[in-house]
Amino acid sequence: MNTVEPIWNSNLYDSKHDFVSKYGQDVVKLLAPKKGEHILDVGCGTGDLADMIYQEGAFVFGIDNSPEMVATAQKKYANIKFEVHSAENFKLTEQFDAVFSNATLHWVLEKEKAIDCIYDCLKDKGRFVAEFGGKANVESIVISLKKALTELGFLENANTLVWYFPSLSEYTTLLEKRGFRVCYATHFDRPTELKDENGIRNWLEMFTKLFMKNLQKPEIDAVLDKVEQDLKKTNYQNGKWYADYKRLRILAIKQ
Repeated sequence: MNTVEPIWNSNLYDSKHDFVSKYGQDVVKLLAPKKGEHILDVGCGTGDLADMIYQEGAFVFGIDNSPEMVATAQKKYANIKFEVHSAENFKLTEQFDAVFSNATLHWVLEKEKAIDCIYDCLKDKGRFVAEFGGKANVESIVISLKKALTELGFLENANTLVWYFPSLSEYTTLLEKRGFRVCYATHFDRPTELKDENGIRNWLEMFTKLFMKNLQKPEIDAVLDKVEQDLKKTNYQNGKWYADYKRLRILAIKQ
């Protein structure tokens, strides 16, 4: 099984889902990039956090499995090198002082392979800093989406495996098994406001395309209508949509 490869709309990502990068700023602070360090950004998206690291004086190399995202990142930040690579099978000749990853690793179903790649590209004592979806991340949305797909007769779509949301103990065990020393790990709630009245629909259109495989537009619209109506009871408050994010944040050192 390979890394999930949705077709990303980089413009929609930047305009409606810029909270991904904004929340990632705290992860950059945990990384604490130093001037002159060589840092790999795994799942760089449209490059905003890579640029934040670059502004601290580090040399940054960003990789993402989406050509659309990489093209946008390179256009926005010409001083940074970006390339298309998948998180679970990249092999680089350079070794890095640190590997950074934000909101990416829950898309990587081959998690052990991704950990191997990260470990192999780090220098001895290099650090790995990441945040991604943890256990029960967007659980209300997932339950509602699978329910809607099932009720409309799209059982195969409802059973599609899209994300990997591990518990803290599960993921830190994988890191330790590979040879990392986990220095910091937390699993926390982060209710996330979604932009405008179409917030939940924009979120679904951006992030759940793999659940909609082989469905026609009228069928997709029927699914989204059902999910939107169902979630309005729980995820719509005071005129705003919220996603029930639960995140894992990790700092580990290569032994």
